[in-house]
Order: sequence, then structure tokens, then C-alpha cells
Amino acid sequence: MEALALIPAGRGGTEGEPWAKKQNVNYKGPYGYQKLKEREPRASIRFKCALTNTILDVLRQRPGWTEVKDEGEWDFYWCDVRWLQENFDHTYMDEHVRISHFRNHYELTRKNYIVKNLKRFRKQLERESGKLEAVKCDFFPKTFEMPSEYHLFVEEFRKNPGITWIMKPVARSQGRGIFLFRKLKDVIDWRKDGGRLDDQKDEIPVENYVAQRYIENPYLIGGRKFDLRVYVLVMSYIPLKAWLYRDGFARFSNTRFTLNTIDDNYVHLTNVAVQKTAPDYDPEKGCKWMIQKFRLFLTAKHGAEAVEILFSEMDNIFIKSLQSVQKVIISDKHCFELYGYDILIDQDLKPWLLEVNASPSLTASSQEDYELKTSLLEDTLNIVDMEGRLMGKEKRVGGFDLIWNDGPVSREDGNLDTPMTGFVANTHLGYNNDRKKQLKQLFKSFQSQHKV
Repeated sequence: MEALALIPAGRGGTEGEPWAKKQNVNYKGPYGYQKLKEREPRASIRFKCALTNTILDVLRQRPGWTEVKDEGEWDFYWCDVRWLQENFDHTYMDEHVRISHFRNHYELTRKNYIVKNLKRFRKQLERESGKLEAVKCDFFPKTFEMPSEYHLFVEEFRKNPGITWIMKPVARSQGRGIFLFRKLKDVIDWRKDGGRLDDQKDEIPVENYVAQRYIENPYLIGGRKFDLRVYVLVMSYIPLKAWLYRDGFARFSNTRFTLNTIDDNYVHLTNVAVQKTAPDYDPEKGCKWMIQKFRLFLTAKHGAEAVEILFSEMDNIFIKSLQSVQKVIISDKHCFELYGYDILIDQDLKPWLLEVNASPSLTASSQEDYELKTSLLEDTLNIVDMEGRLMGKEKRVGGFDLIWNDGPVSREDGNLDTPMTGFVANTHLGYNNDRKKQLKQLFKSFQSQHKV
């Protein structure tokens, strides 16, 4: 029996302005409670978008897609998390309808929840598969939820006097509310103030923070600290189906790294939102490297084998973190999610997971950044496949490679630079992204099969 698509209107977003010129769009009339057809190849797709940045450009430029506003009936909604919280539980969606978040994505993306889920998953792995398997989850710095684990934190703090800790609000982004400390007095003062900051705007209680051991030996390039932003697309949690994008970038701080001062956010926080407020920030130059450039740099300095191990350990972070929430996230067939993973590399070439973002910034900071995010979003829509063009057996779509499909996915052809025997994972992070050529071949094959 078909469901009626009684879908409330979403709320408009405020993040950034489009780079490309806005095109004329046709608007649908008022919502009419009409029944929608079953999922099948569709010539016309009605979309809504809660953001006003690159994703809106991409949606408006997609052939056969038409924007609807207000109470218009839609097939696809790139919603914000606030709309999700307010409307998901009483929104009835037809078979083909898709939205851009899972209902309780915060199990992975809120800092205190991901710690809880990773700890639980690690214990499960140790119980079921032994310690060797459990240590594969040791990619998250030691973390305590505040204030509930304050006494456990104090116990750990006193074991290692003098080391640096970092305090982060559990549900904020872009570096807001973060500070470093080495003295317990700083945390005691923070507790007395209730953890309040002048710009505190979250609806969750203001005292919910995590205290995390600060990585004091980050890998430096040109004396500067950086982290990596990598994109993972999850189409389903049960079974787990995840895609890894070939492109990403390293985000550098604007100031040389030192532990002599822990109060300077321009030294310790690599978020673009923080760095672009630095007095000497150059918007043309920016603070980003494409991940291909980063991989070439590391290979020249450390050799292909060491870099292959590093990137393999990053793959492990993506899979283990998703597995840690697989049983708690509601895997609704209408949902997909594009996550932004933030990874820090230390001097031993060990990757650390800093956090996972459910709403990674889609606002471009440069022309190169705009092109990356446009391609990323176009390929996300290609995999969501509202048009019904894919066969379901693809291992690659544009810049995305399927890395997990209810189990590891093997690479059909080994990497010529680093010959490996046995199983080779289907990951190509930091390699050449010839997405246009691949998409042309993919859809040419689709068209010929469709004619048959």
C-alpha cells in the first residue's frame, strides 16, 4: 500500500552564498497530498534544499531536477538537522523519496556519543575477537565526558601531570567553544562558570563538553599543524554500505606550531572558520592542500609503503567508526548521509580521529574548493540515483569508491605503485580522480543496457 507524502515544509539554512550564478527555476504550486509513484527511472525530480551554498548550485544545475519551496511536494530533500529533529518522526515518505540525514546521526557525529559507542564497540571486539582486533579501535585520543565523568578525568589528569588537554563542546562546530589547558584550576573555574561562553547558542545543556588528551606531537609541514578532511557517503547501515571519496584536503593553521602557548587558536585549531579570522590570512592563498598533493609529499619523504600503511589505517578508522554505530543508528531506506571525517596525523604517521561531521561545510573558500565540492556533491547525487540509472553492482561511481558492502570490497586491479599480494581494499583516497571519464563510461554502459 502506498503512503501519502504528507511532508511538512523544511526550514531555510543560512550557510554561505552560492559561487555560481543562480539559475531560473520553475516552482511547484501548493502542496496537494497526491500519491507518489513507486521508485523507478524518473525523468523529473522535485527537490528542496535547506542550504544556500554549493549544494543548491548543484541541485539547480542537475538536468530534470526542479526546485520546490514552502509547502510544495518533493521527492528529494537536502535538509538541515533541525528540520530532521522537528519533522522526521511524523513525516510519511513514499518508496522513492530520499533525505540527506539519518534520524539519529548524532550517535556518530556528537563528540560524547561517538566516544561512548567506540568504547562499547572496542569491548565487544575484545570479547568476541581478542585484543589484537580490539586495538584497531585505538584511534581516538583518551576522552572523558564532562561533567558526568569529571572524577574519572581528574584521576587520569593526576596520573600524567603537565600534559596538554583540549576541551570541546559536544555539539558545536567550526572551533567554537574550544580551549586548551594544563592546569586543573582551568577546569574548576570552567565548572564554576557552568561552562558558559558568550556565544553559546546550542539547545543542549551548556555544560556538556568532552575533555580530550591533546595530540602534542602532530606531523608538521612547514612548521605548521594540519588535519585532513575526508568524505564518506553512507547509503545504508543495515547492511552497511559505505563509499569513500578520492578527493579531500589538508587544512593548515596560519601560524607555526608551538606548545609554548596554548591560548592561540591560530596555532592549534585548523578549522577554516578559525583561520580565516587571522590578521595575516590570505583568502586567495588559503590554508588548504588537495589530498593528492599531500599524498605525493608524504610518499617523497617517507616512501610509498609507509604511506600505503597510513592510508590503510585511515580506512580502518572509517569502517570501525561506522561499525561502532551500526546497531544504534536507525537505518531508514529513505536516508543517506555524507560525512566529513577530520583526521590528525602524528609524527609517527599514526592517524587519529578528531571528529565526524554530519553537516560538513559545503561553502567554498576558493575556486579549487568550489570545484572539489561541486564534484563531490554531483557524485553523491549520482549514487543516491534518483534517476534510477545504476545497476546496484557498481564499485565506483565518479570520484566515489565502494569500500564496504556488508563486508570489505576488493580492488579489481592492484595499485601499480605499491604491488601487494592477497586482498587489496577498493580505496583510492589521494589518487587521481578521473571522475568525468569514469562517469562517461558508466552512463554510456547504462544507456546501451537500457536500449537492450
